Amino acid sequence: MTRNGNALRLLSYALAAADHASLRQAARELRIRESSLSRNVVKLEQLLEMQLFDRDVRGVRLTEAGRAWVDAVRDHYERLLDAVTECARNEDAKTLRIGLCAVRGGEFLRQLLARFSALHPRVRFTLEDVPAGQCLAAVRQRRLDIGFSHGPCPAVSCKSEILWRERLFVLLPSGHPLAGRKAVAWPDLAGDRLLVPIGLEGSPLDVLLLENIGQKGGPTIEICRANQATINFKVQLGQGVALAVESYARNVGVDSATWKPVEGQSSVIPICGVWLESNPNRAVLRLAGIARNMTAAQVGTKPSAS
Repeated sequence: MTRNGNALRLLSYALAAADHASLRQAARELRIRESSLSRNVVKLEQLLEMQLFDRDVRGVRLTEAGRAWVDAVRDHYERLLDAVTECARNEDAKTLRIGLCAVRGGEFLRQLLARFSALHPRVRFTLEDVPAGQCLAAVRQRRLDIGFSHGPCPAVSCKSEILWRERLFVLLPSGHPLAGRKAVAWPDLAGDRLLVPIGLEGSPLDVLLLENIGQKGGPTIEICRANQATINFKVQLGQGVALAVESYARNVGVDSATWKPVEGQSSVIPICGVWLESNPNRAVLRLAGIARNMTAAQVGTKPSAS
């Protein structure tokens, strides 16, 4: 927009009026009110300080100066319109770069991306793991269009929103007294050691979540400089128990160990999306909107306004 309005729109109105020699017919073609078209043509004349049309009961016709002006600008207008149209045509033919910060994927994310692809088939997306300490920077620098991470993510200058939630599962050695249970609560694990991996990418679990677990009379938290695979092996050896989200537990079987869902408070963690609202790739907003609608459908509520 300029201080004088949308120049391309004003041009389209004037050219339509010139082509039809009638404000009424031009307005009908543009699907706007005749009064709106008339006001905008006058606005353009005021901007140019030139009378483009003579008006009478039969319609409008270009003045001599108006005809010369239209002849001079029409070719430029059509080229500009072609350029804008091509940009609009290619708007969806972009790549959406998605970062996963210790998020394992899962059924919700699979359905989200499948639905997005069905609605926007011309947008391809890439997935990459991103360390916890680098996710926000990657989004701000537009190396990533959106990042997903566990827990609320306060992000200055970025849009941060909880888009879905996942249930927690605990990995128990097969000989553990709770191995036969359908589900366990944090107090059931009092006396156990909860092995938390801190690898090169940081902890896959939210720090506040771990603090809450400790305050609820649950297991003792033991930080391990290891990845999730090594933690799983430690559990097999009977050195403690481990924690993961449902999407990981459902897809990763561990010999001599069993996954059990956690019940009660602090048994579900949020997955947060972070993106720049100023990102020119509008596919980001479409993906977030689909996620909101999917979550709202699951819990039977109306989606929040985007």
